[in-house]
Amino acid sequence: MTSPTRPGVPYPTLGSILGDEEVRAVADVLLSRERLSQGSWRRRFEEAFRAYTGAAHALTVTSGTVALRLAIQLLDLRAGDEVVVTPQTYQATAQPLLDYPATVRFCDIDPNSLNVDVNRLAELVNQRTKAVIIVHYGGLPADMAAIRELSQRHDFVIIEDCAHALGAEYLGERPGVLGDIGCFSFHSTKNITTLGEGGMLTLNRDDWAERITRLRNNECDAVYRPAAPDLPKVPRAMFDGLAHSSECVGVRAAGTNATLSEPAAAVGLVQLRKLAALTEARRRVAAQLDEALAAHPGVRLQLAPDGVRHSYHLYTMFVRPEQGIVRDRVVERLVQLGVDVWLRYFPVHLLPEWRNRGSGLGDCPVAERCWFEEQINLPCHPAFGDVDVKTMVAALGDALDYGTRS
Repeated sequence: MTSPTRPGVPYPTLGSILGDEEVRAVADVLLSRERLSQGSWRRRFEEAFRAYTGAAHALTVTSGTVALRLAIQLLDLRAGDEVVVTPQTYQATAQPLLDYPATVRFCDIDPNSLNVDVNRLAELVNQRTKAVIIVHYGGLPADMAAIRELSQRHDFVIIEDCAHALGAEYLGERPGVLGDIGCFSFHSTKNITTLGEGGMLTLNRDDWAERITRLRNNECDAVYRPAAPDLPKVPRAMFDGLAHSSECVGVRAAGTNATLSEPAAAVGLVQLRKLAALTEARRRVAAQLDEALAAHPGVRLQLAPDGVRHSYHLYTMFVRPEQGIVRDRVVERLVQLGVDVWLRYFPVHLLPEWRNRGSGLGDCPVAERCWFEEQINLPCHPAFGDVDVKTMVAALGDALDYGTRS
């Protein structure tokens, strides 16, 4: 909602900037007379993404949600297994786990980064922990050195939800290779997009890459052994599959069609080339907001540790209830003044489906306090200029004053 009487700052529904280069890329694909699926553009985009992240494998899929679902399928979860996940994320991070009999444990968060609190994580992991799913919330990388140390000690898989993290860095490394499997989103709202939807998995294990390739190509993730089945023969040009050369000795999971289209991959390749400039533009906006808010006694800023570079998919600030500021009144006033505010995200462990699985209020008190009382996500976009930032700063001054009134 934007005020009809005052200039506003909308929360952009498109997280990136699209222009003539993307239009030309789509036109090139459509006029090339090449296939529109599983062609050269997908291969080029994946090669560029491998080079960018440093991963051995980068495999496109149709969304970040699909990337997470396929990553979780690699875990081969069974009853008795446990998975630890953050509650401070979009529901897609944990949602695939509802399909499995494994126990899901929600790890409370650090009040600054809003990523998993590694001290709490150390209390939760044990010999039954099969995986930990972490999120680099808003584009601020999690404390991966501590998480990797725990992984080495307890032998669990680290799945990185990197949906916010393109453009970020952690001690010279990029998200997607900080754990065992990286899952990226190119949704319309993300820092780069592939025509509104799209995703990527990054990983280093060849066997996992082979399984993901089969799963996304509508094949079975299965175990095969060489054999010569007694089947009628057909010319190889008519059917080049496993039917005449193998027997299946066990199916792990059925595959699906998760193929990113060629036009989408072409746009992704262009967007990836622009990523550095887009990220720097976001950082400039965030730095201006930080400078304007730093001296306000009712505000706490989100700070990046040394050696960590924030990509600012989200700009997060916190109000201080101990200073008498009521967060919901601040948000109410910001919206009245035309500054769109989205509170990202409702704590996952309190969603109805997870309450049905036994989670509830009090399980993650820091996440609950931050979301219900302190956290505000301001619009942050690479196309914002000084006027947009000044409008937000002026509105915040008014809103913080409004929020302290009884």
